[in-house]
Amino acid sequence: MALAKNGDKVKIDYTGKLEDGTIFDSTLEDLCDSDECDSDDCDDECGDDECGCGGHDVGPMELTIGEGELFSQVDEALIGMAPGDKKSVVIPAVDGFGEYDKDKVFTVPRSDLPDDMQPEVGDEMVLTNEDDEELGVQVVEATADSVTFDSNHPLAGEELTFEITLLEIL
Repeated sequence: MALAKNGDKVKIDYTGKLEDGTIFDSTLEDLCDSDECDSDDCDDECGDDECGCGGHDVGPMELTIGEGELFSQVDEALIGMAPGDKKSVVIPAVDGFGEYDKDKVFTVPRSDLPDDMQPEVGDEMVLTNEDDEELGVQVVEATADSVTFDSNHPLAGEELTFEITLLEIL
């Protein structure tokens, strides 16, 4: 039986979990367990990848080992696997979405925001500076005078576990 090697195009199923068991991404169909996903507007409320619905179309993922389409640890784990093999891979926070950085939390006076912008806690948005550089943020505090934004990735500081199954070497 053929074993996967660097450069091979493969088809896999995977489930990504946080330390507490929360599923943050998956290629499998039946993982939409969170409250947000029970509603018809999951995509509008929390985005595909933040409510357990997966960040892509449901179904096996095709990738080329070594091209960094997931995390390098996943690529490394796939090497030597045969179709049908399963592995679990732990990605430390520093290698995943980075450590949580409190310096990426900042407060802006409401007077500096456009008049039509009325951010509320939990809102996710993209801010643009005067150089047209975009920054994804989440509103973490909103008062009458100011708004506090967090530009850390939602999974920053989280250890990630991927349970992968090699389905096929293409």
